[in-house]
Amino acid sequence: MTHVSHAPTPKPADSGKSLYGGTSSRRITVRDIAAAKQRGEKWPMLTAYDAMTASVFDDAGIPVMLVGDSMGNCHLGYETTVPVTMDEITMLSAAVVRGTKRALIVGDLPFGSYQEGAVQALRNATRLVKDAGVGAVKLEGGERSADQIELLVRSGIPVMAHIGLTPQSVNAFGGYPVQGRGEEAAQQLLRDAKAVQDAGAFAVVLEVVPAELAAEVTRSLHIPTVGIGAGPECDAQVLVWTDMAGMTGGRVPRFVKQYAQLRQVLGDAAKAFAEDVVGGGYPAEEHSFH
Repeated sequence: MTHVSHAPTPKPADSGKSLYGGTSSRRITVRDIAAAKQRGEKWPMLTAYDAMTASVFDDAGIPVMLVGDSMGNCHLGYETTVPVTMDEITMLSAAVVRGTKRALIVGDLPFGSYQEGAVQALRNATRLVKDAGVGAVKLEGGERSADQIELLVRSGIPVMAHIGLTPQSVNAFGGYPVQGRGEEAAQQLLRDAKAVQDAGAFAVVLEVVPAELAAEVTRSLHIPTVGIGAGPECDAQVLVWTDMAGMTGGRVPRFVKQYAQLRQVLGDAAKAFAEDVVGGGYPAEEHSFH
């Protein structure tokens, strides 16, 4: 007689605990994200573009990190996200994966890497999973991207969708206006949200959307919504880390709350170092070898 083992079904990481700040021996997965939605738990997401910063956020308990094409603006010196390439996303995603142990790492598909259709999207998403080690990918667009999402999910690649203000479409939008204002625009946003859910996305980012509409979308979906300029009723919130930490120079979007002023701190440190060097205070005896 063959012995049949009835091993218990593995539980999600930190079962019964919050995503934020929990501890586990494995990475957070999309199953854990779904469970958080069922519990009604809110959770934070931050962008990350390098191993050192990502390790800080991982130690802080941030459960999901996005290697966003926002790297174009705040890391690579581009004026928009449009120029970001697959090579750049892949290299920096791999760095973030190496710098973390627990967080779910989501890699962005940059402009031009999925617009041709589902096969192109699968080829580039597969590269991010295989070469960079991400646990999921993100792409912009609602109904227009449903075929891409469906093929990726069917092929075993979790997808986070992104609707509302989609920065890769900056040239079509003519800037970064609030999305979903007016009945027709609101209905289109709702259709987009349902379309990405039906296609199999495990979550959807809502960017720069009226708070009331974002709340309606959140209530209507069984997958979590991730807000950025979309009010307090979304299931999760994401910020670009350089905005959140006060590294960004000049004006920041209205929806940004700055939790530190790292640009000032880093600038002060650089000046103090320079003054020490010029004045002969560094290196001192304790920094020297004999």
